Amino acid sequence: MGFLTRTWCALAQRVAADADRDRGDVPGWVLVTLMTAGLVSVLWFVAGEALQRLFVDAVTQVSPRSGG
Repeated sequence: MGFLTRTWCALAQRVAADADRDRGDVPGWVLVTLMTAGLVSVLWFVAGEALQRLFVDAVTQVSPRSGG
């Protein structure tokens, strides 16, 4: 009976250790997501009008027959 008890205890400890290790990645992904959203917001605020003008100019220069 001692062998089964030791085996189950070792398995439970290993599962618990794996669960704790996986939790550490969540704050990193949250930080990356927030930083990306912040960079996009700043870029949009600073260069939004220029990017919109660039897009509109590119679309208006495309002729209807250029699709092939």
